[in-house]
Amino acid sequence: MNQENTQIVATFYKFVSLPDFALMQDLLLSYCSAQGIKGTILLAKEGINGTIAGSRQAIDLVLAYLRSDQRFTDLEHKESTAETPPFERMKVRLKKEIVTLGLPEVDPNEQVGKYVTPQEWNDLISDPEVTVIDTRNDYEVYIGTFQGAENPQTNSFSEFPEYVRQNLDPNKHRKVAMFCTGGIRCEKASAFMLAQGFKEVYHLKGGILKYLEEVPAENSLWQGECFVFDERVTVVHGLETGHHQLCFCCGHPLTEEDKASPKYEEGIACPHCFDSLTAEKRLRQQEKWRQYQLKMQRETRKVRE
Repeated sequence: MNQENTQIVATFYKFVSLPDFALMQDLLLSYCSAQGIKGTILLAKEGINGTIAGSRQAIDLVLAYLRSDQRFTDLEHKESTAETPPFERMKVRLKKEIVTLGLPEVDPNEQVGKYVTPQEWNDLISDPEVTVIDTRNDYEVYIGTFQGAENPQTNSFSEFPEYVRQNLDPNKHRKVAMFCTGGIRCEKASAFMLAQGFKEVYHLKGGILKYLEEVPAENSLWQGECFVFDERVTVVHGLETGHHQLCFCCGHPLTEEDKASPKYEEGIACPHCFDSLTAEKRLRQQEKWRQYQLKMQRETRKVRE
C-alpha cells in the first residue's frame, strides 16, 4: 500500500442528547469539507453516527473538532485504511434516529446492556446458556458471522423488534449476547430488549470491527468476512480489505462462488437478482454498465495525464 496516498477510514458513534442537532449540520459539513474529508455523518436528537475518510491529518482535525464539544469529549472511534478514497462526497444528514429501529422511544441514553470486550467475547458466546444473536441484516450475515450465532433473517433493523417478539422469551432466554458491525445497532437493540423484560443482555463493545482489530485470527471465533458500508465492501482480521465485491445491478455482496455462477454477468446480474431481471431491465442495466465503464475510462485518463 502506498503510505503517502493511504486513506484513513474512521467510524464513530455516540448516543447523547443533541437537542440542537439541526444547527450542527452546516457547521460540521463546512468543517469536514474544508479538510477534504468525505463520508457520511448522521445527526439526530439521540446522538451522532459517522464514517469518514481522508488523510491522517484531516481525520485527526475532524475528530479533535468533534471532541471540542463537551458532549463528545469521550467520543470513541475505530480506524482502518483504504488504498483509494472509499467515498465520493461528504454528507451530513439529519435523521429521526442515528440507527433506525423504528421505535424512537427506545433510548440507549437511559439504559443499555452490558458491554463485553473483544477479549471476553469468546468465553461469553461459548457458554451454552447464552443465546447469541447477529443483529445485522440477512445479506450481511451471509458474508460472515460468529460461530453458533442466530440469524434473525431481517431485511432491515426495523424488523428486529418483531423477530424478538416472535422468537425470544425473557423466561426462556435468560442470557442474550448480541453483536453488529460497529456496536451501534446492539446498543439500541439491548435497550429494546431490556424494556421487553430480558434481564441479562450483553453486547460486543466496538462491534465486529473492534473484534477483528484486536483478536488474532488464530484465536478467533469469527467465520467469513465482515461487510462494511463503503467501497471496500468487506474487511477481515486486522481490518484488511476483504475479497468481496458488490453486484453492480442489485448491490448484493458477492463471493467467489457467486461470481463463478452461470447467473453472474459482470455489470448486469448476479445469482441474487438474475431471476428478476426482465428483458427491459437488462437493456437498462447494459446501458448503465456501459456508461459506468466510459466514466472509469475518463477518470483513468485524467490520472495518467
